[in-house]
Amino acid sequence: MRSLSVVALLLCTAPVIAAPKTEAVLTTDWRKVATQSDKLRLFRWRTAFLAALASATKDGEGQAIAQEGTLLVPDAGLEQPAIPAGKYLCRTIKLGRNGIYTKAFSVRAASPCTLADIGGRMRLVTANGSQRTKGDIFPGNERRQIFLGTMLLGDETRAMDYGRDSARDMAGSLERIGPKRWRLLLPEPAFDSMMDVIEITPVD
Repeated sequence: MRSLSVVALLLCTAPVIAAPKTEAVLTTDWRKVATQSDKLRLFRWRTAFLAALASATKDGEGQAIAQEGTLLVPDAGLEQPAIPAGKYLCRTIKLGRNGIYTKAFSVRAASPCTLADIGGRMRLVTANGSQRTKGDIFPGNERRQIFLGTMLLGDETRAMDYGRDSARDMAGSLERIGPKRWRLLLPEPAFDSMMDVIEITPVD
């Protein structure tokens, strides 16, 4: 009887060893995450790009488009599009008129953005501006990766979950267009433009 009491006492006083924490592994198959409407947007990316360029050119922005060079050439994507984690600058061009009160070509000043590996997926977060981006980058093919995310507006501090509001959902492709230079193409956004092009360059 005494020996049983000793064993019980030892069990009660033995240190509890917590199981090691493991990072949740997220799927890398964008098709399992994307909404049907975003799959269609991704499929139409080139058509949307050409239409946006035509809209801006019609509004007299041909010279401004030319000055951006490779950034606004639809088929400029190079092989090996993967982008490493780190601190970057993101500069957005809103291309093509979407509504009678919008411009066909406007440029947002470059602002800080970050890329971080979260559970096996690269996550892009932009820091400043009235429209900010938060989303994940998925493997695509040899020339582009797939981006799925949401838009934060105004002074919002927390992004909505992807797939909850189609007006906030963002879908596009990440391409490398030069040494240490990438672009994120976002066709048919809900606000302001026909195509958003985000230039991404490392912080020096």
